[in-house]
Amino acid sequence: MRIDEIIAAGGDPVFSFEFFPPKTEDGELRLFQALEALRPLEPAFVSVTWGAGGSTRSKTIDIVSRIRENHDLEAMAHFTCVGATTDDLHAALRQMRAAGIVNVLALRGDPPRGETSFTATEGGLAHATDLTKLVAEGYPDVCLVGAAYPEVHTEAPDRETDLLHLKEKVDAGARVLITQLFFDNAVYYRFVEDARAIGIDVPIVPGIMPIISTAGIKRMTALGGSTIPPALMEALEARGDDEEAVAELGVSYATLQCAELLASGAPGIHFYTINRSPATRAILSALRLQRPWEKGAGAEPALRVAAG
Repeated sequence: MRIDEIIAAGGDPVFSFEFFPPKTEDGELRLFQALEALRPLEPAFVSVTWGAGGSTRSKTIDIVSRIRENHDLEAMAHFTCVGATTDDLHAALRQMRAAGIVNVLALRGDPPRGETSFTATEGGLAHATDLTKLVAEGYPDVCLVGAAYPEVHTEAPDRETDLLHLKEKVDAGARVLITQLFFDNAVYYRFVEDARAIGIDVPIVPGIMPIISTAGIKRMTALGGSTIPPALMEALEARGDDEEAVAELGVSYATLQCAELLASGAPGIHFYTINRSPATRAILSALRLQRPWEKGAGAEPALRVAAG
């Protein structure tokens, strides 16, 4: 089922999980173990990344197909421009459609490993908007999902330009947006309000990553341009090398963050799992028990705007 239709159907918020294709057989086993541990929580869909430089293209399609066929879950394939001509992109799309994949997250993609800037492949595409347009025009039955950056894309000159590029992506055919990770909900609320103000009217699903490692989250936020609030950073550093204490804080913080987002009208939560289940399982289990979206039904309009 298309993700835009799942969200439009209403009911409870839409919860989803992101995984990446592992490089080893053991890693693949752990991925599917994590998937099975999370499956009882009934995610609306899961997504599988494309890999740096398009390096896991075939594996991504294979894993998404297996998830759909063997695990009775809807799955979305990430799809990038990196290292591909338009002929390559069409070939991959035909392969996905033959496998029954109807949800695609269209991204420009990161530069190949070792390179610091993105260069379009000769005969390929340079922007996520171009890829979105290619898919929308050639494969109208596919639900296109786009990435959004509440704290501004690292390569954008300013916030206004970044939002205008996002509007172009939606105009090209993106029907749902999923945000980059963030840790301050005020960032998301402002972003949604600014997006609505320029005519972006599709669902904007917040992307949340439970912190399980201080060093790991520092690396990730440095690469993606997200910021960690000073109080949260201080609390993480106070726990030093105590990984269990860091993970406990990470789960608690993410649970509170998600509860507030849902009470304020967010259409769902997309969890960046890093191919692990315990943290996400704990957070989503608590959310389903507490159902903060019902308690927030009377929230102020300024916060409810997040629902679109």
